[in-house]
Amino acid sequence: MKSIGLLIILRPHQWMKNLILFFPPFLGGALLHPHMAVRGVMPFVAFSLASSAAYIFNDLMDLERDRRHPQKCSRPLPAGDISRAQAIALGVALLVGAAVLGKLVSLRFLLFVGLYLLFSLLYSCELKDWPIVDVFCISLGFVLRLYAGGEAFEVYISEWLFLTVFLLALFLSLGKRHSEQIRLGEKAGEHRRTLEVYPDGFLENSMFFCGAAVIVTYAIYVLSKPFMVYTVPLCMFGLLRYLFRVKSGQSGDPTHALLRDLPLLVTSILWAVLVAWSIYQ
Repeated sequence: MKSIGLLIILRPHQWMKNLILFFPPFLGGALLHPHMAVRGVMPFVAFSLASSAAYIFNDLMDLERDRRHPQKCSRPLPAGDISRAQAIALGVALLVGAAVLGKLVSLRFLLFVGLYLLFSLLYSCELKDWPIVDVFCISLGFVLRLYAGGEAFEVYISEWLFLTVFLLALFLSLGKRHSEQIRLGEKAGEHRRTLEVYPDGFLENSMFFCGAAVIVTYAIYVLSKPFMVYTVPLCMFGLLRYLFRVKSGQSGDPTHALLRDLPLLVTSILWAVLVAWSIYQ
């Protein structure tokens, strides 16, 4: 097993999504309480192990399809850098690690980890080929992370925060699908079955609809928080910049977009700084 292949198959850059675990204490003004940040280390590692296990299983299920994909063919499994047996052994080890750490946090937190893995398994086996259901499954993963963070830090999740995170995740999921549709062109259906089922314009129009809904729910959420209303323009810019990337034929993967697009990265940092200033000043 090549060490670089081992690292790549874990997709560590995707662990950034697990920072959502820290949203509840951060937005609730509790992140700077004594030992609160350290308290999140174990939940973050548990979800990172679980998400890597889910990615490995998905790669196993999509192995033949990925071998024909122009970009995914270079992944460790389709490229032959890692065998099926090695991938399965690694995935099982990650699952055990996630379960042990999750149990140490709390039984309810372990339940959220288990639900995430269950829906990831259902998605990889069947649901990713169901139109609309596929993007809802991806969005559910973000929501489960949010509530897992609320459980780990014992912070209440408001209804408006739930709606904002869910709609934002749905917006990004639709954007990822639309970017795949654009970049793969006529061969899109060969690599993802739902892409040949979605009618022309459906993904694009759904993105616009969800993006507008995100702004509305987020604006309502921050109205009760001093100065945070001034982060709404930043969110609007971020959504439009992501739309610009997708419609320009660039990658719609949220993590890739954030790490490789300087305007998006700067906007995210400014948002975090402004939120922190408004809450913790």
